Amino acid sequence: MGALTGIGVSTLSRLEAGQRHPRSTCWSRSPPSTGLPWKNCSRWWSTRGSHRSCTRRNGAVALTRNASPTTPAGSRRTGSFCPRTLRPTTLVETAMGHQTLALLAQLEAACKACDELASATEELFLQHPDAEIITSFPGLAALTGARLLAEIGDDRTRFDTARDLKAYAGSAPVTRESGKSRRVSHRRIKNSRLAATGRHWAFAALTASIGAHDHYNRRRETGDRYYAALRNLFNRMLGQLHHCLTTRQKFNEAIAFAPPNPSPLTAAA
Repeated sequence: MGALTGIGVSTLSRLEAGQRHPRSTCWSRSPPSTGLPWKNCSRWWSTRGSHRSCTRRNGAVALTRNASPTTPAGSRRTGSFCPRTLRPTTLVETAMGHQTLALLAQLEAACKACDELASATEELFLQHPDAEIITSFPGLAALTGARLLAEIGDDRTRFDTARDLKAYAGSAPVTRESGKSRRVSHRRIKNSRLAATGRHWAFAALTASIGAHDHYNRRRETGDRYYAALRNLFNRMLGQLHHCLTTRQKFNEAIAFAPPNPSPLTAAA
């Protein structure tokens, strides 16, 4: 540390004597003959302050190098590099505490309102004539079924065919052909709320229905990605929902996901 301190003192002495710092392009003070006033030379202040801070930091590192935290040198190192953090005043802490309590009260009120709204929605949905049919599908509970019913409505003449409902929900793909090129992509113009509900429905159906899970696995084996396979499953189950609501019958797992019948050529082979 003595060597470092000596170097720092000699450099600082040159600055005090009016000599130029090796890394500086201006005089620390005005030269004897000509030069700018020292108050116009702002670099002198920055050079002097940075030099002092570097000298102190290098001295502390040299003093506490390879020192154990349990030794006095280690204690000084901890005190040098771990200064005490600033703490607000008592009035500021009290004000921040009141603000936090107010935010927690707002959050508690919002959670309570959500619970009351969910209870009221479930109670009113179960009174609807279509609730029994909708909740018979795997993956559809009271809240999800209520949201689905709110989007498609209870007017059965609104969608003449299941294809119209699938296009409205965005589950039906779009085919574009031009000459010899043919491109099939997902539909972008759709009811976003119904499409989001459909993704939740299809995801919940994977663990509630063996047929839905097998259908999803078949789509993944053919090369579909995760969302594409979920969208295909939602497309199929939405058609089944349209059929059940039109014919007033509940969901039947054996009929909805019946294994495909083999072709005559396959059976003959």
